[in-house]
Amino acid sequence: MIKKITLLMLLLCVLLTSTALAKPIITADKTYFDVATGLYNLVGNVYIEVGNRIITAGQAKVNMASMEVSGSGGITVTQDDIKFSGDNVFVYGTASKAEVNGNIIFVRSGLSITSDQATFNWKTKQAVFTGNVQVIQGNDSKTYNSVTYDIVANIVTPDSDSSQK
Repeated sequence: MIKKITLLMLLLCVLLTSTALAKPIITADKTYFDVATGLYNLVGNVYIEVGNRIITAGQAKVNMASMEVSGSGGITVTQDDIKFSGDNVFVYGTASKAEVNGNIIFVRSGLSITSDQATFNWKTKQAVFTGNVQVIQGNDSKTYNSVTYDIVANIVTPDSDSSQK
């Protein structure tokens, strides 16, 4: 029972909100609950599919008490026309926020954003990309320190303290 609850919480916390009432598919080379740390561990070829969203990682850990999820080993999220990847993720479930670090690549029809870090708030549906940000829209390529991307409106806005390089 704890395994099912933990897997469900992982799906609720990872990067984006879950699609309506889809039954999740979760696989990994090894899954176990560490009683000493209270962490549920998914190790090796982590694959989570819920509705039209697919999440992969090298490994993931879920803390049920704090509703936090960490993942490493290359994180990818694919949903509809969105493809997103980074090296590591930390999800703060109670804050509806995810932080992704390292080699960020976000691709959506007609848009590509790369950066060093990104945060995503699934309540506001906004992502903030920071550090060596490159935005490519059509044939236009610009580099910034930081931009905010509204996923619903599909609008990229350079942050006020971000200068185009």
